[in-house]
Amino acid sequence: MKQILCLTLLVSVPFTTAFSAPTKIHQLPAQNIEVAPAHLTTRLNWAVFPKPIYANEDLKQRDRAAILRISANTKGKVTDASVEESTGINQLDQILIAAVKKAEVKPHLENGDARAIIGYQAFNLRVKDNTPECDYAFDSKVWTAQSQQKKTPFKYVTQPKLDLNSSELKQHDRKVKFSFKADKYGQIKKVKIKQGSGIYALDQKVVQALRNSQISVKRTASTLWIYKKSSFKDEIQFKLNACQ
Repeated sequence: MKQILCLTLLVSVPFTTAFSAPTKIHQLPAQNIEVAPAHLTTRLNWAVFPKPIYANEDLKQRDRAAILRISANTKGKVTDASVEESTGINQLDQILIAAVKKAEVKPHLENGDARAIIGYQAFNLRVKDNTPECDYAFDSKVWTAQSQQKKTPFKYVTQPKLDLNSSELKQHDRKVKFSFKADKYGQIKKVKIKQGSGIYALDQKVVQALRNSQISVKRTASTLWIYKKSSFKDEIQFKLNACQ
């Protein structure tokens, strides 16, 4: 009797309820997003170079060096900086990291597209010399002789204005030899460094001083400027003991 009752109940249940079809789930198609890996380099090109501010006390009175690993996005913004090789002083490492994060890297381009970049930057931190500093005037060989009323191949109309501080000599005496061309009015048009100081920025300051200058020459048969430009040469020395 119990078996008959169970069979009757099973038959009375609607077929669609007992054996319902599985619900169909609509799935969105998978999307593959390709992200170009960051460009790896051992040398970063900076749009704004890091400028760490530190004192001799931060260096503990000795020169220090460090290497930082730096990541920048496609716009050149520094997104991460970590110490690859430490200065040995954690506080000094943090000064370098802070300076790097305020700097800006030139975006790396491949086929016209900007890519994120990862690279390394070395820092050499020197104990600052506390010797007196001074500014240098444009006391070139010709200008000095001209000031002493000596005979010179040409004369500067006025002393060229030079913006140079002794700290830019990097603890060494420097000499710059150069030549230039002047038009028939004595205006200096083209300057060429014949022997550099070893510091590009210093050489360029000498060039800039000359470009804004004018000379005068006693005209002779060999220095007629009506038909061609005339070339001249000069040199200038910068000595550290000039500040003492």
